[in-house]
Amino acid sequence: MTGPNPHPLLRLLLDAADGRFPPVDGRVTVLPGLGRGLSCSVAFTGHAVIATDLPEAAVLNRRPNGFGGSMTPDFLRWLAGPDRVIGEVDAMLTARGTGGPPALTERQDAEQTHRVRYAREVRTGVRVFGDERGFVTLSDGLAGRRELSIELEQPGAGLGRALLADALTLLPAGTPVFAAVSPGNARSLRAFLAAGFTPVGSESLIRPAPSG
Repeated sequence: MTGPNPHPLLRLLLDAADGRFPPVDGRVTVLPGLGRGLSCSVAFTGHAVIATDLPEAAVLNRRPNGFGGSMTPDFLRWLAGPDRVIGEVDAMLTARGTGGPPALTERQDAEQTHRVRYAREVRTGVRVFGDERGFVTLSDGLAGRRELSIELEQPGAGLGRALLADALTLLPAGTPVFAAVSPGNARSLRAFLAAGFTPVGSESLIRPAPSG
């Protein structure tokens, strides 16, 4: 996950997973872009982190702040410029792998779903697991962190929470894993929280516009 030269944002994310956060000072930390044309704005309590190829002075001249100013529509639109796509402002959640025998098997039949196609656009090392309830993607995402997403293929109370619990068995015990969940998707958010995920911040990923 970390690689030989991890992006500096990864250390901040892993610290947050351990309960160590940047200072609540209203400031903004500007870091290099994420590569592959990706950038992001991440908000912790009272501190923001922006990863971009734009000059730091230009970013700070826009007067973002750590009290929500780095997530305003006007700032994100400026950060993206005219040719890139602004992702949703998602809740950033984290949990730990539980290890043990994997409770899900790899699936090859979900490649054409929107969730898997999106994962392959913005993440690396994407693998898809699941069963009759639905599927999860497990990949290396923002700054190289381990990321998990979920898609249910049948309705049912508690299925999302159960599928997430099984997904955590795919990771060695104690391994931090992250998920980006839209706050408006209340059903999904409740499932992640019930499965033991904890909110640590918010994020918006900016990516190149799809070709064609």
